[in-house]
Amino acid sequence: MQADYVVIGAGSAGCAIAYRLAEAGRKVLVIEHGIPDWGPFIQMPAALSYPMNMGLYDWGFKSEPEPGLGGRRLATPRGKVVGGSSSVNGMVYVRGHAGDFDHWAEEGAEGWAFSDVLPYFKRMEHWHDGGHGGDPAWRGNDGPLHVIRGPRSNPLHAAFVEAGQQAGYELTDDYNGKKQEGFGAMEQNVWKGRRWSTSNAYLRPAMKSGNCKLVRALARKVVIEEGRAVGVEVERGGTVEVIGAEREVIIAASSINSPKLLMHSGIGPAAHLAEHGIDVVADRPGVGQNLQDHLEVYLQMASLQPITLYKHWNLVSKALIGAQWLFTGKGLGASNQFESAAFIRSRAGIDYPDIQYHFLPIAVRYDGKAAAEGHGFQAHVGPMRSPSRGEVTLRSGDPKEAPRIFFNYMSEEQDWEEFRTCIRLTREIFAQEAFKPFVKHEIQPGSDLQSDDEIDGFIRDHAESAYHPCGTCRMGRADDLRSVVDSECRVIGVEGLRLADSSIFPRIPNGNLNAPSIMVGEKAADHILGRTPLAPENHEPWRHPDWQNAQR
Repeated sequence: MQADYVVIGAGSAGCAIAYRLAEAGRKVLVIEHGIPDWGPFIQMPAALSYPMNMGLYDWGFKSEPEPGLGGRRLATPRGKVVGGSSSVNGMVYVRGHAGDFDHWAEEGAEGWAFSDVLPYFKRMEHWHDGGHGGDPAWRGNDGPLHVIRGPRSNPLHAAFVEAGQQAGYELTDDYNGKKQEGFGAMEQNVWKGRRWSTSNAYLRPAMKSGNCKLVRALARKVVIEEGRAVGVEVERGGTVEVIGAEREVIIAASSINSPKLLMHSGIGPAAHLAEHGIDVVADRPGVGQNLQDHLEVYLQMASLQPITLYKHWNLVSKALIGAQWLFTGKGLGASNQFESAAFIRSRAGIDYPDIQYHFLPIAVRYDGKAAAEGHGFQAHVGPMRSPSRGEVTLRSGDPKEAPRIFFNYMSEEQDWEEFRTCIRLTREIFAQEAFKPFVKHEIQPGSDLQSDDEIDGFIRDHAESAYHPCGTCRMGRADDLRSVVDSECRVIGVEGLRLADSSIFPRIPNGNLNAPSIMVGEKAADHILGRTPLAPENHEPWRHPDWQNAQR
């Protein structure tokens, strides 16, 4: 088998790349080890906690014991399914802040400043504002990826936004538009009641064109001859074979599997590869390094009124919601329930927001376990730009063995200071007048935990990953030893090989990572095709002095 281009990974970036290459008339093969995404647990937005906890759809990765979290090993879900992690994630849509991408450019990712990437965010979107505000000049209206807002019918959503304003914070009509900072509606990738994954948005249309085919197989390594990638060694049905690439191989296998594939292909830290008997093709010390993530805690409040989603947390109600969704595509099953959000600055002097909130009108864990107290609600809160860095390394030379994942969470004092601030600011928000009719008492952490040491103990025991790993194949200048790919997503030291997914992020952006991962796929496709990048759009109101000097 062979094609013009072989893409490894039918995930957030890989599907976008395949779509744009097929649209341009190129022949594309997409290698995906995971199963099809047909199951109702994937397509029903409200069922989001199920697929990411099912081995059927998830690679099942876990971190190494994390010293900063008391030796806990945290789950690191990655989608092993068509659509990748866009088929198992929370469907939250956040572009990131303009300052994130300007920082990328400052760090050597030339051509990836906010003015450069904004046209790609607009190209990929089909934004449905629903008459709720926001400036359409900042948004796309004919892209493959549908973006909507939930109904926000539960009164707790209005209370959350009003409480933020009462606490002295700003409001935002559209955090994905000209102003991220503030409290407002959260956006989601849902369309006509279905999860709008990159499988639905990009891959299915690409396959209908006749230029793109999906190959179910495990990618073992990239085949490199005389310094050039010529194909991919795969295993399927117990047989190892090579799929040929006449032009290029593109790796888009996630921030965990992409560095693993590079290392098994001989690209990575030479000494580490030698430990596992792998011949070195290109000595790139940055492969697998620079691992980042967002941690968060859930502040849960017991509710005075029985208005939360807890009333539906029983088998009968879940069955009725599922049936309504199945037959009509409507009802509670048609939303991820993350319908309100906020981005705020932790203190004066911060250039742009460094704390994110997801608000949920039920007290529940990501694994679907509701708080024992019954009716409640919660805010997921965490810092956006942790200085801690981890790594992804090989356990052995066996391509089938999972890599070693060590995030090195909470390894810097700044992490602890920022998390304490998150908890104290959230308590202030829940103490505002807007929440007086609803707050009964604090479930978690519990009002008795007040000192730094007590709060630190709670963080150590309860902080969870927001499932945003990135940065392990950093983009930057070719002469920077930390860099793995250059600003056109070409793997440094090997011809005919590119890498485009969240692993190339120099630094983690503000918010959830699916949108910027898709954007990377969109922009990488233009580089692969040799097209002139879309013209920059210089929308930079966040640099205005009124924004920089705003105080809480």
